Amino acid sequence: MSVSKEEVQYVAGLAKLHLNEDEVEILSRDMNSILSYMERLNELDTSDVEPLEHVITLGTDYRKDEARDALDHDKALQNAPDADSDYFRVPKVIE
Repeated sequence: MSVSKEEVQYVAGLAKLHLNEDEVEILSRDMNSILSYMERLNELDTSDVEPLEHVITLGTDYRKDEARDALDHDKALQNAPDADSDYFRVPKVIE
């Protein structure tokens, strides 16, 4: 399988890219190089390879899901830059 210059120009048009003739030539060559590499990879025997989600095994560092007491109202407002007795005050964003 190979990518023609016309196909590169078509895809560039879909992406609203304006490419000159040199750029079309370079992209066509690069895309064909990538496809030929993918064909080489398809020749490998991967029947004994287990599918992976990620190359590195990532551990999960989740905390336990436990019920806790709610934060005290006064303590929640303690670090607010601007608050009245009951609420956080924030700048008005809707006029």
